[in-house]
Amino acid sequence: RCESLVDVYFQLQQQVMAASTELGPELLPRLLERLNEVLSSLVKSSFLVEKQPPQVLKTQTKFQASVRFLLGPQLLKAAPKPYVVRADMVTEKQARELELSNYNNTLSESTGEILHNTVALETNPTSGTCCANFKNVLLKKIKRCERKGSESVTEEKCAVLFSTNVTLTPSNISIHLQVLSLPIVVIVHGNQDNNAKATVLWDNAFSDIERVPFVVAERVPWEKMCDTLNLKFMAEVQTTKGLLKEHYFFLAQKIFNDHSASPEDFQNRHVSWAQFNKEILPGRGFTFWQWFDGVLDLTKRCLKSYWSDRLIMGFISKQYVCKLLSMEPDGTFLLRFSDSEIGGVTIAYVIQGKDGSSQVENIQPFSAKDLSIRSLGDRIRDLGQLRNLYPNTPKDQAFGSHYNKEQTGKD
Repeated sequence: RCESLVDVYFQLQQQVMAASTELGPELLPRLLERLNEVLSSLVKSSFLVEKQPPQVLKTQTKFQASVRFLLGPQLLKAAPKPYVVRADMVTEKQARELELSNYNNTLSESTGEILHNTVALETNPTSGTCCANFKNVLLKKIKRCERKGSESVTEEKCAVLFSTNVTLTPSNISIHLQVLSLPIVVIVHGNQDNNAKATVLWDNAFSDIERVPFVVAERVPWEKMCDTLNLKFMAEVQTTKGLLKEHYFFLAQKIFNDHSASPEDFQNRHVSWAQFNKEILPGRGFTFWQWFDGVLDLTKRCLKSYWSDRLIMGFISKQYVCKLLSMEPDGTFLLRFSDSEIGGVTIAYVIQGKDGSSQVENIQPFSAKDLSIRSLGDRIRDLGQLRNLYPNTPKDQAFGSHYNKEQTGKD
């Protein structure tokens, strides 16, 4: 515990002072200076961000954050008045310089204007904690950096720097405390949210704990990407049913634009940031992440219970659907996420053509707006041509629990 280490420090200090005569005028100051350096290092490392600011932060929008000083209750007991913690926006370059100086340098200029950015560092006698709670902070504006090459504003990372000056008792040492938040992407409009989330996801998933701010790999193993997409999907949708091997195979074909490789071939590949959210998918107007995030949003808003009941195959190509359904009886159907639209789910089903052969038809994708008007279960009940959920479950048995009771009486 930090408190125990501080006690050890004060005991050592007393022992050094008691032996001052034996140590002599040369060794004593050096030992005391070294002890103060150790204390300063310990104290600085006990200043932490307890509640992180939002990692996608929109200007002119209020947010909350809090910092905690673990050693505050012990070291600031006799402070005549609370110290004040300040919050400033810093660029990636400034964050790097602070890190390289071991947080001994002070910030020369904030990269944005934050309102209500000073809060008292207060000790709570009941909980024994020492915190500064920023409850009403607002980023008024941001000063953009010069960007490299094709880098967009939603790839630009910054952070909030929390800082304060404290004087420790009883040693009377002044220490400048500083701590950085997690990286933040600042947006000015809601339509930037999707791309900003991609930058944050990539950084959170693939950065090393010990790193220079905010360096992250440009390419990562596909298996790591699969784990990330699965965790993100389960967290956003709030389901215990994650992605399956066949889903990963479809996603790999999509992101690598390769339909000839086997699932094993993809296991040893690396995927780049550009493939994830810079390059437009072939024949589409959006990136892989923009498409995947649309699926996330649709599932979270309208399809959570269907997905959790494993009624949606979802991540499967149109071509593979045709292969699965072509030998099935009339009325067999399955649900997949639309390839051509962001945030759409479509129903593929078997119908007998005029010549007697089986054909696979795809219903126009339903969006979140469509499904808010009439639920997916009720739409499936409405469609008489749908009989059995692939491979052979009667639709009323599969979706019956998702049907809404029809209102009787006047429309």
